Amino acid sequence: MAAGRARRLLGSLWIALLLGQPDPAGAAARSGSQSLLTGSLVRTFTPLYFLVEPTDVLSVRGASVVMNCSAYCETAPKIEWKKDGTFLNLVSDDRRQLLPDGSLLINSVVHSKHNKPDEGYYQCVATVESLGTIVSRTAKLTVAGLPRFSSQPEASSVPKGSSAILNCEVNADLAPFVRWEQDRQPVLLDERVYKLPSGALIVSNATDTDGGLYRCVIESGGTPKYSDEAELKVLPDPEEPQDLMFVRQPSSLTKLTGQSAVFPCVAVGFPVPYIRWTRNEEELITEGSGRFLLLAGGSLEISEVTEQDAGTYTCIADSGNDTIEAQAELTVQVPPEFLKRPANIYAHESMDIVFECEVTGKPTPTVKWVKNGDMVIPSDYFKIIKEHNLQVLGLVKSDEGFYQCIAENDVGNAQAGAQLIILDLAPATTGPLPSAPRDVVATLVSTRFIRLTWRTPVSDPQGDNLTYSIFYTKEGINRERVENTSRPGETQVMIQNLMPETVYVFRVVAQNKHGPGESSAPLKVATQPEVQLPGPAPNIRASATSPTSVTVTWETPLSGNGEIQNYKLYYMEKGQDTEQDVDVAGLSYTINGLKKYTEYSFRVVAYNKHGPGVSTQDVVVRTLSDVPSAPPQNLTLEVRNSKSIMLHWQPPPAGTHSGQITGYKIRYRKVSRKSDVTESIGGTQLYQLIEGLERGTEYSFRVAALTVNGTGPATDWVSAETFESDLDETRVPEVPSSLHVRPLVTSIVVSWTPPENQNIVVRGYAIGYGIGSPHAQTIKVDYKQRYYTIENLDPSSHYVITLKAFNNVGEGIPLYESAVTRPHSVPDPSPMMPPVGVQASILSHDTIRITWADNSLPKNQKITDARYYTVRWKTNIPANTKYKTANATTLSYLVTGLKPNTLYEFSVMVTKGRRSSTWSMTAHGTTFELVPTSPPKDVTVVSKEGKPRTIIVNWQPPSEANGKITGYIIYYSTDVNAEIHDWVIEPVVGNRLTHQIQELTLDTPYYFKIQARNSKGMGPMSEAVQFRTPKAESSDKMPNDQASGSAGKGSRPVDIGADYKPPLGGSNSPHGSPTSPLDSNMLLVIIVSVGVITIVIVVIVAVFCTRRTTSHQKKKRAACKSVNGSHKYKGNSKDVKPPDLWIHHERLELKPIDKSPDPNPIMTDTPIPRNSQDITPVDNSMDSNIHQRRNSYRGHESEDSMSTLAGRRGMRPKMMMPFDSQPPQPVISAHPIHSLDNPHHHFHSGSLASPTRSYLHHQVNPWPIGTSMSHSDRANSTESVRNTPSTDTMPASSSQTCADHQDLESTTGSYLANAQEEDSAQNLPTAHVRPSHPLKSFAVPAVPPAGSAYDPALPSTPLLTQQAPAHPVHSVKTASIGTLGRTRPPMPVVVPSAPDVQETTRMLEDSESNYEPDELTKEMAHLEGLMKDLNAITTA
Repeated sequence: MAAGRARRLLGSLWIALLLGQPDPAGAAARSGSQSLLTGSLVRTFTPLYFLVEPTDVLSVRGASVVMNCSAYCETAPKIEWKKDGTFLNLVSDDRRQLLPDGSLLINSVVHSKHNKPDEGYYQCVATVESLGTIVSRTAKLTVAGLPRFSSQPEASSVPKGSSAILNCEVNADLAPFVRWEQDRQPVLLDERVYKLPSGALIVSNATDTDGGLYRCVIESGGTPKYSDEAELKVLPDPEEPQDLMFVRQPSSLTKLTGQSAVFPCVAVGFPVPYIRWTRNEEELITEGSGRFLLLAGGSLEISEVTEQDAGTYTCIADSGNDTIEAQAELTVQVPPEFLKRPANIYAHESMDIVFECEVTGKPTPTVKWVKNGDMVIPSDYFKIIKEHNLQVLGLVKSDEGFYQCIAENDVGNAQAGAQLIILDLAPATTGPLPSAPRDVVATLVSTRFIRLTWRTPVSDPQGDNLTYSIFYTKEGINRERVENTSRPGETQVMIQNLMPETVYVFRVVAQNKHGPGESSAPLKVATQPEVQLPGPAPNIRASATSPTSVTVTWETPLSGNGEIQNYKLYYMEKGQDTEQDVDVAGLSYTINGLKKYTEYSFRVVAYNKHGPGVSTQDVVVRTLSDVPSAPPQNLTLEVRNSKSIMLHWQPPPAGTHSGQITGYKIRYRKVSRKSDVTESIGGTQLYQLIEGLERGTEYSFRVAALTVNGTGPATDWVSAETFESDLDETRVPEVPSSLHVRPLVTSIVVSWTPPENQNIVVRGYAIGYGIGSPHAQTIKVDYKQRYYTIENLDPSSHYVITLKAFNNVGEGIPLYESAVTRPHSVPDPSPMMPPVGVQASILSHDTIRITWADNSLPKNQKITDARYYTVRWKTNIPANTKYKTANATTLSYLVTGLKPNTLYEFSVMVTKGRRSSTWSMTAHGTTFELVPTSPPKDVTVVSKEGKPRTIIVNWQPPSEANGKITGYIIYYSTDVNAEIHDWVIEPVVGNRLTHQIQELTLDTPYYFKIQARNSKGMGPMSEAVQFRTPKAESSDKMPNDQASGSAGKGSRPVDIGADYKPPLGGSNSPHGSPTSPLDSNMLLVIIVSVGVITIVIVVIVAVFCTRRTTSHQKKKRAACKSVNGSHKYKGNSKDVKPPDLWIHHERLELKPIDKSPDPNPIMTDTPIPRNSQDITPVDNSMDSNIHQRRNSYRGHESEDSMSTLAGRRGMRPKMMMPFDSQPPQPVISAHPIHSLDNPHHHFHSGSLASPTRSYLHHQVNPWPIGTSMSHSDRANSTESVRNTPSTDTMPASSSQTCADHQDLESTTGSYLANAQEEDSAQNLPTAHVRPSHPLKSFAVPAVPPAGSAYDPALPSTPLLTQQAPAHPVHSVKTASIGTLGRTRPPMPVVVPSAPDVQETTRMLEDSESNYEPDELTKEMAHLEGLMKDLNAITTA
């Protein structure tokens, strides 16, 4: 039968496909309903709905009730009724009968204490045969109880014009049936006489006619029930004032939207109080408002309540002498309403559909689904998704009918329905149908998905025009679901969303233009078992057991999947973001030590041997209230007159209320009689006037806060004395006793003392001021104030100031004073000292704490004045970053919002008044790493040439790596919508930017995502990139099928890393076209020829230069050295004069020390320090690679490079430089200095540029020649390293002589003879050689042959240059390093100049003092050994 049903479905599917309609399977059936009509036997939706639904009814015993119901359909529906979920048998019922329109009539409602057959919930059910059934909303029938009075009217009296209330309390059901009689006559209700919803009667603005005997009557059908009679007496107006008090306060209400709400509020007293209302502490306007009405006595009625009306309402009664207030809450509830109703759906058998339903209400409604009147029980095929939607999987014919979404909350329910029609299929057209697909196998079986593949049917071996439907079901279930292939010819499919460890039955049917063919044999496949973790613990409940403890209980998880080992209970204070947890062995736990009257959320996670399971939902509970734990704050007393004192205070500190404060208790006593204490309990206002005190008596007061639990701690006693006699206010105050003024630049401080006569009331003081006249401006201040600052005045101006005391009678006699504001002060020209000892402490990936010291503060570094500090910071990535600044008033500042894994520099300045310091020395800090915050970019996928089943994935690192990338994960799948745990993953190490994936299926779309990882964790995934593998036939001419996500057509070149060195002299075209074989051979011949000739000439010139050296020249050179180096060591008897290493240096030849060909400077085992980096030979065409190399270096900056100062002072690495004629590579290494001040590097494009401007014009050579220059004293070595000539190092004349002599001796001119050549040369990239011991510094000049020009195509070390201040003396160390068969020009090494001369000198002195004698002795011993080796070499 299932096979026949499938064949009918496929008949519809292939017609729909031929007509270009969308695939009808899946949840899209709703939107694609019209397409299903094609090729189907069409049926239309039949309307069936309710015209009238029953509503809630309140009735009385013995009355008749009609529950309305009416339904519409083309065929008259059959109406039935349910009571409390059970069908009523109305045929044999003599009291209940069905009316013709479908309504239910109940005659003579029965209701007694033990028999309530009619009260309950009623529901109307409408059925149309062969179509379906719908149910109405449920309606509640409430029967009012027997008439009883819970309170009756009592005799009372009321002053004329005041208000009275007569109670008549009955249960809520009977309140609508209450009426009142006065002297046995019905009371006429109006705006003065009003009956409350509870039944009580309010008489406001009483008159003589209101006196009499009152009683209330309950008329609920049958005999009326009367209350006792009570007399109301109307009294004449009282002569004495009466205390203000409430006789009826408002109580909290809960109302539905659209209902009316009444807050009763009746206050009495004399004078007659005036009533006003506030909502959420805002004045409520009742006059002219359509919905807010002030009723008799001051009660408030709100008609047609809305959600916005909810809040706290306060009734305030004011008699002129006193004010009292009472509060009540209005809670508004909303019955369920539909935001989206279910829609009718067409579908075929085996399809999946979704009915959508969206509801709102307050409280939040619950949703249940009904099919043809019966509750839908969720199962594997009927699922509630997205909270309210119903999903039906694998439709069968019996699923047809009416589906209703029923929403329900505490205050109502509603229903909305839709019809599902399952279409019959049209017969297939005539023609040959495909045979069964062959070899159906499961090629991939996971826990929740299976990949099926098959071969084309025998009837159609090509199979290009065949589509396939895969039918599957759980074993033993007759509901089949269908999945269709995405395009013709595809012979595989991925079936998703399966259950773990479950046996499924699959079969495949092929279809062509004529229809579906035979089904394949059923294939049984079992999904893999999943690691079984516990489900959520059900029925978690939390209850407060005390103000500081909560007990949480739960039950064992339903899907325990193995023995539960323990539970973890998580809890968190509401509003906080840190969760605490505790391990629990049982099913309950009490947490102690919580805050009082505070909301906490709790959740539970069960653990088994596999790990933590699914967490429960959070449950929220508030701990119980308690008495306040702290007294009120800031209690102040204000003596009003001789008989009263006003108290003001603030609530206890936040967090100590321990509940809702309901009022304050005031206790007071005479200081002379401490035992006699009077108590007064007030409302929640923060003030109280204590009256009736004795004259000239000192009283003590204390205040305590109240909650429902009791009284909290009280404040300390505070005392004040009442006046001996009330002050006089029949005349104006006298003149203030004094007035003082203190002028400033733009303000004047005025201070005064009160009038000498203290018996006259002073309400305040009036200050007048102006230029030349005191009447321009007037300011009034409180009577307690004794000084005032007049602001915004003009400097150097004459102001006249008056002061007058005033009270309610008027202003007193003025007191005059004049003052001249100060002139603008000249700022102090001397700047402040900058802060010192600036340090950067890294706290996290985005936070660094900056600390410093201030030498202008005392030794304890305590700030007592108004100085402040400005911190500035920036990073050099990108290079044009601007400084950011922030101010601080302490000696530290927390800089936040920084980028992860980034080097920042910080400096600080201090400002005091108008004086500021310069910026301090900078401190540096690199923030910690963070997980990558952006995905890998430029993800491209290309097929591998010659291997169609292999693809190559290329990508670039994330733009926000936030640290060193340690690895990548490639995810790929054939379904872009699959859960990510169902994708196949391939891990890749972090230094790779390409990866091959093999054994893919041909002609299949794949989707790829990549995720980067660093030491902190995983970053986000890239967008999915689609790639289709090529077909097998065209593999020999397969194009590079570019991934759809790439930017261009060509495949992206593989990133070969930051250390890639392009071939020297080769073509550097962007397309990478290789040099022709002829060109490369010619180039090789030329290079070898030039190299051989160069070596021959170098040997000849070296011999010639050696013979020209005379002893006279050596003496002059030695004399020059002594002049250069002696002044720093004068008077220092401990200095050891080092041996002269320059004897026979022209003939000097050292053996090669390091012949390791490894280009990686980190891994090379050489005496060169680890923090020197090899510089890659560069030619002119490599400009595009330098920035990449710089960026790749930055990652090592923090660990491999030392701060410049520390490197020069503390680190003296041994640098051994081989000068063999044929080392395999340069041994001297240099690395870029990433200066924060000059981050731009440029390339040399022509001839070598002089590092500094030369003023020596002896003779000019067409090629540069390295000048060897020794410095035997430490100062000049350091100076050479810094490249900052110091004016006090040596006399200019001797320096000039030495320079001249050296130039003549070594026949070396300046690098560039004139300024034009120098200006035309471009700046060179900076190279930095770490300074070694000054005595070990040496260089051997290599002399190129005459006429040979510098060829940029030859390998060269990038030179550094930095413009130094112009100076007649400059020295450049050059090192000429031979490479195999090639001549290398000399390498000038110039390090960046120091900031200025003074600082440099100070640094030199520091470095000199830091050079220990023991270290010098070791170096001397090392040099003596070296000398012996050199002597042995030279003599040999």
